[in-house]
Order: sequence, then C-alpha cells, then structure tokens
Amino acid sequence: MSLPAFQHLEKKIGKQIRLFELKRNAFGRNVEKRLRVFGDKGDKLARKFGRHLREFEQKRDDDLRFIRTWFEKPLSVGAVAPSGRVLARTMARYVDPNGTGPVIELGPGTGPVTDALIKAGVDPSRLVLVEFDHSFCRLLQERYPQATVVQGDAYTLRKLVGGLLGTPAAAVVSGLPLMTKPLRTRLKLIGEALALLAPGAPFVQFTYAVVSPIPTRLAGVRAERSEPIWLNVPPARVWVYRRG
Repeated sequence: MSLPAFQHLEKKIGKQIRLFELKRNAFGRNVEKRLRVFGDKGDKLARKFGRHLREFEQKRDDDLRFIRTWFEKPLSVGAVAPSGRVLARTMARYVDPNGTGPVIELGPGTGPVTDALIKAGVDPSRLVLVEFDHSFCRLLQERYPQATVVQGDAYTLRKLVGGLLGTPAAAVVSGLPLMTKPLRTRLKLIGEALALLAPGAPFVQFTYAVVSPIPTRLAGVRAERSEPIWLNVPPARVWVYRRG
C-alpha cells in the first residue's frame, strides 16, 4: 500500500471513530433518560450499551494495531485489517466444537478468528495459537490465557508444534497470507499441516484471491470452497482441504 493510500485509510478509520463517538454520546444521553424512567429496564439497556461500547473500542484498537504492524511488515501480516466477523464465523463453522483434539490456528493476529472459534463452542484450552509477531503473542496470551500460544514461523509448523500435540489435531485454521509465498512453500505448509491432522479433519484457509491458494487436484487431497464473502473488506473466500 502506498503512503497516500495508507493515510487515506487512517483518515477513514478516524472518521468512523468520530461518528461513533457522536452516536455514543447521543445514545448515552438517551440511556440516562431511560434509567430515570424505566428503572431496571434502563439498567439492562445501559449494560447492553456498555458491552457494545467495549467491543467497538477493542475492535478499533485492534484495527489500528493491525494497520501499524502491516505497515511495518506487510509480507508477514498480509492484510491491512483483522478478518471481519462474517469471515471469521465462516472459518469457525468448519471446525467441530465437540471434537477432542487440539485446534491449531496459524497467524491469529489480534484474535478475531480465535474469538469466533470460542463463540462457536471450541474449548479455549484446545487452542494452539501460532503467531510470528511477538506483540500479537503477548496480546493473545492476555486475552486467551487457557490457550497455548507459540511464537514462531508457521511455515515450519511440524518443527514448532509437532512435539506439543498429544493427539492428532482436530483442525488447522489459517489466517496466513499464503498467496505472498511461492507455491512450493504453500505446498510444504499444507503437507505438514495435513500430516498433523486426524483423518478427515480440515485445514481451513481464507484468501482474497479468486483461485485456491494451492492446486485443487493434488493427489490425496480433497478441496472445497465457501461462497464469496462479500461483506468482508476486501471480499474473501474460505477454502478447506482434507486428506482423502
């Protein structure tokens, strides 16, 4: 991204923050009126507003943190903002929350897909979060203390986590920018990931590209794809690979 484009993006986010704060102040005044008029119902509304406010402020902070990290290391981050909620939920849907094996997430960043996995019912203690950036690792450890956070290069997956897994993994969920890597590197990663997975378990990968990050007719690999996720910015698609 060029510097003018980056500055335009920062201005756009700043405008969204200012608009939200105007709405927050107006809504806050409305909440105060309801507190006086509706008593307990007003209390519930205030708690709901507080929850939404905290979620927005966390997302705002995560977006700005992600943008700064991307600007410093664009090839390692691969996106200018965390995965959107619809994309994160789509990825999480391919993971069985009732499984017993570990769920490995590659490149969790600030944790939007991690959140979606937990909300879908995956026990946080099953999560193995592999993140390259040390500041993101600290953030992930604070937010998900039950998860196992591994700092390192996910493209050396077998070396990083092979000794941590007591049983085959139930899923690998990847937010890595695969399309920035040579095809040989992509194939090596997915080969190592599939070897760590239980039979039939999914390797879940999102991409902004029109095509699959790896050839869909590899021997011994089954591939499926989601519909385009137009609500994500930019639009994305989820690909799922399994042995078979």
